[in-house]
Amino acid sequence: REVVSGRAQPFCLIGERINPTGRTAFAEHLRAGDLSPVEIDVAQQVAGGATMLDVNMGVPLADEAELLARAVALVQELTDLPLVIDSSVVEALEAGLAAYQGKALVNSVTGERERLDAILPIVKRHGAAVIALPNEEDEIPAEPQKRLDITRKIIDIAAGEYEIPIEDLVIDPLAMPVGADTSLVRTTLRTIELIREEFGVNTTLGAGNVSFGMPNRPALGAAFLPMAMTCGLTSAIMDVRSPQMVDAVKAAGGPELDRRRVELPGHIKSVGQYKVSVRLHPEVTATFSLNVVAAKK
Repeated sequence: REVVSGRAQPFCLIGERINPTGRTAFAEHLRAGDLSPVEIDVAQQVAGGATMLDVNMGVPLADEAELLARAVALVQELTDLPLVIDSSVVEALEAGLAAYQGKALVNSVTGERERLDAILPIVKRHGAAVIALPNEEDEIPAEPQKRLDITRKIIDIAAGEYEIPIEDLVIDPLAMPVGADTSLVRTTLRTIELIREEFGVNTTLGAGNVSFGMPNRPALGAAFLPMAMTCGLTSAIMDVRSPQMVDAVKAAGGPELDRRRVELPGHIKSVGQYKVSVRLHPEVTATFSLNVVAAKK
């Protein structure tokens, strides 16, 4: 299956579940070489509406490269959804990409020259796309402009030196936990806007990062994602098993909705109060009250 990402395309829902982080029982299965829980994760995420699936096998004291190659092969037997090959280990990325049939998305590379020189040749050799994070070893920039500067550096090296097509570069604007500092959301949103305005490239982020450590995480994700989409976000790595978050994304936009403009019904031509229903998605219709205080003759 082919997935095309972009502002004029449906928002891309990347299922995050196939990842042992924070999942003790799953990690133990993987250390024992048992991938059977992956089958459940795939089924649940496909049912939840995932567009792509992230696959991470980062388990301490295990052969990550061997596990990732096996997991990629298994997932491709279970679904035709495109995969995100997720690892910080070069050997594991090589193994996962070698096992993958199709064009994968690599998760991820950061802005350090050493990491770019280690990861980008692999991306280029396998004809993959790649997620890039605008941070460097010594810092996660607090200012959106600094994140934009690192994004520019990454794009210059990836597209200019390694000749990776710019459409194969996906920038992660760095979503941070609001529990630590609520102003961090504004930083992420402004970073998305700057990247969209200057480069027009695809963007993604870990939606769960925003609500980390907070209660009622799906509600926070459902509030954050539509704001990020309005700023230009084109995909998110998220828990697609959450109907609340998936429905929020559907309501916020898709191919049927230009997120910047909604045409009002023709009968609204004068000052007054109206009840308006707008079809946001084949399965989602929003009804709201509209108070018109001025109208053209």
